[in-house]
Amino acid sequence: MPTISHFARELRWYTYPRPPSPLHPSTALRSWLLDSGSLTAKLLKLSLGDFKVQVLRQVHARASRSEALTLGIGFNELCLVREVILRGHNQPWVFARSVLPLSSLIGSLRHLRKQGTRPLGAFLFSRPHLKRSPIALALISGHHAYLPEALMGNTQVWGRRSIFSIDDKPLLVSEVFLPDFPGARKDN
Repeated sequence: MPTISHFARELRWYTYPRPPSPLHPSTALRSWLLDSGSLTAKLLKLSLGDFKVQVLRQVHARASRSEALTLGIGFNELCLVREVILRGHNQPWVFARSVLPLSSLIGSLRHLRKQGTRPLGAFLFSRPHLKRSPIALALISGHHAYLPEALMGNTQVWGRRSIFSIDDKPLLVSEVFLPDFPGARKDN
């Protein structure tokens, strides 16, 4: 069974406005990072419908230590780990990593095992009893193992993550705004 190696250095996630360093996201990007609505819907609007999901991988694996602690699952619990690029105008705008414990993928959520190129956010925000934890942020340095290196190079980027719960079944979703994302332009 494939496994994902744990990241050499775990990311430090924090709840805004407590920063991990003196650095803060730009005002424009902060509005994207802290928005609790559907990122998929906002990206569809920003791209004028020229939006697609590119699946990088979807494997059964263990979550990283940080992810397991955040989800409240055992370190050896098997999860479905899905990594995608959300593209607008064929540009890589957002890298998304979803960690779905297999114990959550039962009942009405079992079809998430075969999500394919459908955006996860479209499904999540269609659920009437969706609960979302506070959003946590991380500043991710260039060449960090969390992201495919081809997406970043030496650039620092901001990411966010939160737990979505449907029928008390948790799913961890993280989204990293890549250098080509139009809202990542510095304004302060």
